Formats: sequence, structure tokens, C-alpha cells
Amino acid sequence: MSMQITPVYSTASALERAIAAALYPVCHTPYNRDTWVKLLQPPSEYAFDEAKLLCQESPTTWIAWVPNYGEVLLDHGDFYC
Repeated sequence: MSMQITPVYSTASALERAIAAALYPVCHTPYNRDTWVKLLQPPSEYAFDEAKLLCQESPTTWIAWVPNYGEVLLDHGDFYC
């Protein structure tokens, strides 16, 4: 049985990302495993608005765990610190 990981980055619009970039300055803290980050848009209305980074999948994406939702694939534009 293979594990299904839901990509979240498709849910945040370009406008939401632009607003977040203006409101939340670029974080110069390096992202590491076990870092908690704030999500621009939770993956569901019942999920938390924070995620714990589990492992980096590519230079721009992370596999993360969202409480009350599960594992998701996040792009750097989907979260801030």
C-alpha cells in the first residue's frame, strides 16, 4: 500500500501568496526538520493553520504534517515562519 501525500500548494492563490509576502517579511531562518511553520491557507476548514516540516522533498518543497489533517506536500510559498 503506497502512502498518498496531498499537495497543498495548489490551494493558495497567487493573490494570497502576494499578500502574505507583503505582510510577512522573508524569513531568513533556515527551515529544518521538525520546524513548525504557519500556513497561508489550511488544507481543510478543520485542519490547524500550522504544519510541522518532516523532510525536504526538493529545493522548494517539503513534506509536512498538519494536525487534524495529516501529511501534505508544501511549496515554500505556502508557509512562513
